[in-house]
Amino acid sequence: MSGQAVQRMTPHLADTPVLETERLILRAPGAQDWPVFRAMMASDRSRFIRRGDPDEGQAWRAFGHLIGHWVLRGWGNFAITRKGDDTALGSVGPWCPAGWPEREIGWAIWSPEAEGRGYAHEAARAARGFAYDVLAWESAVSYIDPANARSIALAERLGATRDASAATPGDAPCLVYRHPSPDALADGGMEAYA
Repeated sequence: MSGQAVQRMTPHLADTPVLETERLILRAPGAQDWPVFRAMMASDRSRFIRRGDPDEGQAWRAFGHLIGHWVLRGWGNFAITRKGDDTALGSVGPWCPAGWPEREIGWAIWSPEAEGRGYAHEAARAARGFAYDVLAWESAVSYIDPANARSIALAERLGATRDASAATPGDAPCLVYRHPSPDALADGGMEAYA
């Protein structure tokens, strides 16, 4: 292409939904989120979502997994941002990579400054509502490391209960929390969305 200008494009996931809650925007993950994700994966904050100590290559592949899930399934984890600030705070959303026994609502807060502010709860309710109302899921679980007390508390706050008979992904210790069905949420006066 000698003598011709090369057009540079910023890749992104086209036509992906954007969810809005009172304080948050949930959008598809993008390249701009890599630095925050990489920092989280290099810290102890990632201990419940990884096995071993990941190097940068492993973190890169995990981040590619987040983006690739959208491409392969047409849905996936959203990047969580505050309204008016596009810096990713974490991820949340419908999740079911190959080999997963059931469809999951997963979450991870990447930024330590975002902990304890209710963002994960607000985002998870919106993501569960999206899974039920848009993707027409009839059921959802959350797979949680038994030592992850904060995620267990969040699952319970979302109305999920332990399902000891449910299959788990892989052979690592894992608790399964089953979310109320869409009908149970409607009948119980609980809204799926935040």
